[in-house]
Amino acid sequence: MSSELPLEQYRERVERALEGWLPAAIKTPQRLHEAMRYAVLGGGKRVRPLLVYLTGEAIGVPAQRLDGPACAAELIHAYSLVHDDLPAMDDDDLRRGRPTCHKAFDEATAILAGDALQVLAFAILAADDEMVPAATQRLKIIRILAEASGPAGMAGGQAIDLAAMGRTMSAAQLETMHRRKTGALIRASVMMAGHSADDPDPAMLAGLETFGESIGLAFQIQDDILDVEGDTETLGKRSQADAALEKPNFPSVVGLAESKERLECLHEKAVAAVGFLGHSAQPLVALSTLLTRRKY
Repeated sequence: MSSELPLEQYRERVERALEGWLPAAIKTPQRLHEAMRYAVLGGGKRVRPLLVYLTGEAIGVPAQRLDGPACAAELIHAYSLVHDDLPAMDDDDLRRGRPTCHKAFDEATAILAGDALQVLAFAILAADDEMVPAATQRLKIIRILAEASGPAGMAGGQAIDLAAMGRTMSAAQLETMHRRKTGALIRASVMMAGHSADDPDPAMLAGLETFGESIGLAFQIQDDILDVEGDTETLGKRSQADAALEKPNFPSVVGLAESKERLECLHEKAVAAVGFLGHSAQPLVALSTLLTRRKY
């Protein structure tokens, strides 16, 4: 299925764009810049940039208009991983098969690197001349990413996650946490592409929003399943991490079988949501399939 998608083409595109926006490691302060580059350019699936590009492809938005949103989404994701891995948060030593940022550098540098990556994301959205020219749409894109990053999105989801350690959660509470912590940025990646179109149709945006929300939650449920069924070497991060931290996840709350059933239902909902695009929806359908069947 992945062979049908231009995944490597888009990954290479966003790598070049990120390389261009990140400060050079030789510039002062060198250690901070080295940590920023380490956190961003050290591999990864680039799911969020791929969603930006493939959504844009499906609705006819040129790729150069999407480089800014794709980079911004990945920088926000990278900053969140740097901070989530800190001892005060999830206290992880391994990320993408390498030492986490605070292990490779130090905790203070990791905190500053995350702060700088977050700010850089919004600087790109404000400065990239290739993005959609309409000021109202540019502001909408900035707002979408800001809301996905804040208390209604990632930051709020992480706060709920930390508070849940050692406690029980209902399926509804767990879903709310996942929709914020992981799903919000995935939805934002889709919607930033949607608002990069000239005069986007409200019905189109509604379909894309349902797709983004569905695949966002599905992605995290698959993460929960892999945390139970995967191994550290394949995942590139510690397996069974949720159990070690006494953090609830979908398999622990509703069981493994129901988690897989919920995953499949969300994939079907995502596919149906972009059915209005006809054949143009195939890249998004294929990516949804890939993400919900992945092994790492």
